Amino acid sequence: MTDKISWGILATGNITHKMVAGLKVLPDAEVIAVGSRSVESANAFADKYDIPHRHSTYEALCADPEVDVIYVAPPHSGHRDCTIMALNGGKAVLCEKPFAINRAQAVEMAAVAREKKLFLMEAMWTRFLPTVVQARQWIKEGRIGTPQMVYADFGFRTEYEEESRLFDPAFGGGGLLDVGIYPVSFAAMVFGAVPNRIAAMAEIGPTGVDDMNGAVLGFPGGGLALVSSAVRAETQQEARIIGTEGKIHLPSPFWSGTKVVLEVNGAEPETFDLPHEGNGYNCQAREVMDCMRAGKLESGVMPLDESIAIMGTLDEMRRQWGVKYPME
Repeated sequence: MTDKISWGILATGNITHKMVAGLKVLPDAEVIAVGSRSVESANAFADKYDIPHRHSTYEALCADPEVDVIYVAPPHSGHRDCTIMALNGGKAVLCEKPFAINRAQAVEMAAVAREKKLFLMEAMWTRFLPTVVQARQWIKEGRIGTPQMVYADFGFRTEYEEESRLFDPAFGGGGLLDVGIYPVSFAAMVFGAVPNRIAAMAEIGPTGVDDMNGAVLGFPGGGLALVSSAVRAETQQEARIIGTEGKIHLPSPFWSGTKVVLEVNGAEPETFDLPHEGNGYNCQAREVMDCMRAGKLESGVMPLDESIAIMGTLDEMRRQWGVKYPME
């Protein structure tokens, strides 16, 4: 696969605009199709980005013979069905985070991709940003020794609206799936493992989903992570990795920023400015296309088994809170 890779965009919400903007900076990527639930929204989106193929159903997009890979980005509750639909249409898939509603759905999605021998990856775009790539490299090189603790949070305050997807259990609402996935995934990346101890608490709002939450995650070997997220509280939105020989700090916003700080053996902290090309969404798209060209069925940076394991962690946190979505 040496020519341009053709992308289809499934859904037209806010996140898809960011993804298309990221794809536009990649010379070997071409957005050729969009699928929506109405012809009006499909046309409006396509007109804005000069996209030639406009589909008024998701099914039609997944059947488009000229599309190589589909970016799946409906609300959380639609990730499984739309991903499987795209895979059944013979398309590679980049599925927006969280990968699914729960671990069982994630297992099903991965099984279909493996059966069809098609590429599938969760769109945890943060992992592919230069700052996080650099932090991962420092850890691999032993610059901070053995990671011992992680602190990471992502909370924002929005006004309560019962009709908003953020507060609707039918859409997998609440802070955990919307933004809590970032610090949980970050901790899993640092320790390279699934937590074997989880102690979680949440403030449950009037619709039955988490307005705010926090957890201590214990990892094999003794590592600890303190993670929190919210849709009703503005937090620092930063991440820190504490090792036996040093520290790494990703200042706010850690999930999209361009600065990373390294402190080794008590020396003066060094700040590195690592800007990313475009808006950063192109970094995960580059990973998808590199994998496709190499004939890989999943990413080594965001492998399917890790996405499945992270969904299991989120499941356990919700179990401790007594939060269950209607589709479960």
